[in-house]
Amino acid sequence: MGFHVCSQTLYSAPTHHQFLNSISRGFHRIKVSSPRAMQQQEEEVHTVRVPHVLTVAGSDSGAGAGIQADLKACSARGVYCSTVITAVTAQNTVGVQGVDIVTEDFVREQLKSVLSDMRPDVVKTGMLPSPGIIKILCQSLKEFQVRALVVDPVMVSTSGDVLAGPLILATLREELFPLADIVTPNVREASALLGGRPVETVADMRSAAKYIHDIGPRNVLVKGGDLPASSDAIDVLFDGKDFYEFRSARIKTVNTHGTGCTLASSIAAELAKGSSVLSAIKIAKRYVESVLGYSKDILIGEGQQGPFDHSMKLKNNTPNLCARRPFNPSDLLLYAVTDSRMNKKWGRSMSDAVKAAIEGGATIIQLREKDSDTGDFLKAAKTCVEICRPHGVPLLINDRIDIALACDADGVHIGQSDMPAQTARALLGPEKIIGVSCKTPEQAEKAWIGGADYIGCGGVYPTNTKENNVTVGLEGLRRVCLESKLPVVAIGGIGSSNVKHVMELGVPNLRGVAVVSALFDRESVSGETRNLMTLIKDSTNALK
Repeated sequence: MGFHVCSQTLYSAPTHHQFLNSISRGFHRIKVSSPRAMQQQEEEVHTVRVPHVLTVAGSDSGAGAGIQADLKACSARGVYCSTVITAVTAQNTVGVQGVDIVTEDFVREQLKSVLSDMRPDVVKTGMLPSPGIIKILCQSLKEFQVRALVVDPVMVSTSGDVLAGPLILATLREELFPLADIVTPNVREASALLGGRPVETVADMRSAAKYIHDIGPRNVLVKGGDLPASSDAIDVLFDGKDFYEFRSARIKTVNTHGTGCTLASSIAAELAKGSSVLSAIKIAKRYVESVLGYSKDILIGEGQQGPFDHSMKLKNNTPNLCARRPFNPSDLLLYAVTDSRMNKKWGRSMSDAVKAAIEGGATIIQLREKDSDTGDFLKAAKTCVEICRPHGVPLLINDRIDIALACDADGVHIGQSDMPAQTARALLGPEKIIGVSCKTPEQAEKAWIGGADYIGCGGVYPTNTKENNVTVGLEGLRRVCLESKLPVVAIGGIGSSNVKHVMELGVPNLRGVAVVSALFDRESVSGETRNLMTLIKDSTNALK
């Protein structure tokens, strides 16, 4: 049994369900009803299969928690959300004034309507106000299979309201928990599940997570936002084998109503997109930390606990976090790194180099600029963002977090001598991509803990683009890939003569190659990019 401290996404396989590629996008042949259908003709129609979460929970009239929080969180995370309402509450920032429970028959009817037709990928549960409703939900989930079930056992709210009695608690344990892929109790709820035993320390949280896991869920995340005497917001995950500790800064704010609902819904959203449980938790926790920080000073209501702004738009000064798709490790396949000196040598502008690389099939671009002043670099970077975004090609900035923020690039790549990944993450927020140069498994582990999305390992071969750059060779690359928890892109001296040797290593987590001279120190950037992509694809196909 191991213990890990985490603050960034993993790219391991899901612990229970295999989340299929069809979650995202696909093309399907369907029959279209029309007069031509009389002649039994088929038409080819492009369809987009969007990730879909069904939330089964209570309505919050104040819209801070419950169904309303689930809808807003899923929307912010870029997934579709349908609903089954189990109860209607009258509540505000002061407290809960009344609860009207929806009849069991009508809950059953809602479940059947959504599950039979819309086929959600993930079901997330919140307030389940009666044993009968829990039983109906379990029956429905057995009849209509979903890829994952996220159970937020709403028994005690963040504000301290008791929302479930002993019979509900018993039914959750006996019927729903064994079906769950992940259960997300807060410390008060974990205490209730332990029969009232206090949960006051991280050690208590670990013990509670293991105890609850023994009931039947595949993963247990005990949320420590209300943990006494802790300067950090600490959550503990137990997957049946290892403990994982997730830490983030504790935001000083009264606007925390609905944090539990939002975290669970965000986890469900990421699972619906195809993330593993660990990845989903990391992304969701980052998101919650960001929205709490953004909303810490807003004022809605006169009570002691207010809601927060899921979309981060009420203050009208934050960019839309969903304007671009999430990072995908497959983006690393052919990573083109521009070089200002090479551009000058061949008489190209930075934007010309980027256009040519994209035309040739580059899957991600990094701007490495060492000679221009900040104003010129920023202007050029903004132009490159405008070029990359319509093509869905992520654009990263080397080292310069200030430029990345100012031009709204997709992220940054930093070296061992630059600021720590954790600091970069705090500055960039939860959505930006962060890559870190690493030569050893120890450096890769540190990058993962700090919040990086990928690592660049090298130089694999000697290179002229960096002075005194110690090479790791193919064996060093292999070692890092085998031990890394993050996807790896190989870098350093890679070109058409040796790319097959790199890609045919066939080690886990090696997702592509980063190239500088072999693309940009050539007359035809697009042609060299195209040729290199062909070699990469031939190598990856040979491994299948």
